[in-house]
Amino acid sequence: MIRTVRHLADGREIIYYDESPHERDAVDTRDLPQVAAASEIRRDPLSGEWVAMAAHRQTRTYKPPADLCPLCPSKPGKPSEIPESDYDVVVFENRFPSFSPRVVGEPSSVDNLGLVPTAPGKGRCDVVCFTSNHYGSFATLSPERVRTVVDAWADRTESMSALDGVEQVFPFENRGEEIGVTLSHPHGQIYAYPFVTPKTRRALETARAYQEEHGRPVLGDVLAAERESGRRIIAEGEHWTAFVPPAARWPVHVLLVPHRQVPDIPALTDAERDDFARVYLQVLGRCDALYDRPLPYIAAWNQAPVRIDRELGWLHLELFSILRAKDKLKYLAGSESGMGVWINDATPEQIAERLRAAGA
Repeated sequence: MIRTVRHLADGREIIYYDESPHERDAVDTRDLPQVAAASEIRRDPLSGEWVAMAAHRQTRTYKPPADLCPLCPSKPGKPSEIPESDYDVVVFENRFPSFSPRVVGEPSSVDNLGLVPTAPGKGRCDVVCFTSNHYGSFATLSPERVRTVVDAWADRTESMSALDGVEQVFPFENRGEEIGVTLSHPHGQIYAYPFVTPKTRRALETARAYQEEHGRPVLGDVLAAERESGRRIIAEGEHWTAFVPPAARWPVHVLLVPHRQVPDIPALTDAERDDFARVYLQVLGRCDALYDRPLPYIAAWNQAPVRIDRELGWLHLELFSILRAKDKLKYLAGSESGMGVWINDATPEQIAERLRAAGA
């Protein structure tokens, strides 16, 4: 992989990840104003969780026509976020970030009462374009291209982890309008948070309690049990296993877990990265065959925090969908949204059987 760093017209960083040598000297000719990120985080005194306020994102690009897609390569008379005429994988700073290194300000509290702490929304948000093909998808990438994406995730995780104040790095992909995607070009994002996320904190607390009681990592024991049972396994490789979690919350819900405990993507070996590509493409193929239509999903990397409890982390990818039938959505209504108690309309064993049958 060849890594080339350039800058866009407003000073944002853009990084090309090429599989063969390319000259990357195209200039962004757009007349862009400087990025004006005004992110703020506030800690909810009732839950102890941080909430981000990013009102400037209201003006972000919303469902442009394909010929004006900002993630496609630039064409004569149609400049985009990528100045080059083609690319393999490219990453650039989001023009409408939820968190930004450019945010200024000091910690304070709402109305200066001391009850609700506030702080600048420091961090970074990157966009990751998986392919220059507007009509492709992650599932249609070659294993070699998936490997390039994994290497890009690893590189960005290392770089973002070194930023001042960043506590957790989160690569993810939102796919499909049902999920809320407003740009249909195949892409994902990476958030560098100025705090450890609530989900990760809860998972670490559970992992710590299990480790203290049993002397072993909880995800390691779950993985061993799933491989022994086999009832919920979707795909397997030499270094990865994909399975429906035994307490699945979503109508389609899959975990991809490496057989070796590592804290994050940069810690994966070359062999583990290659094997992930093969296993993940199998999973995505089954997902798209499930309802004979592109499955809307969220693919979320669970990495250890940057500075704390890294010995408790076990990297894994969680993929889930709100589509419970070809034309029916799973709505997060009273119990899920109001109380955080999930009710699934299918058992994990049924979900696994449907996914295995879809790939037959």
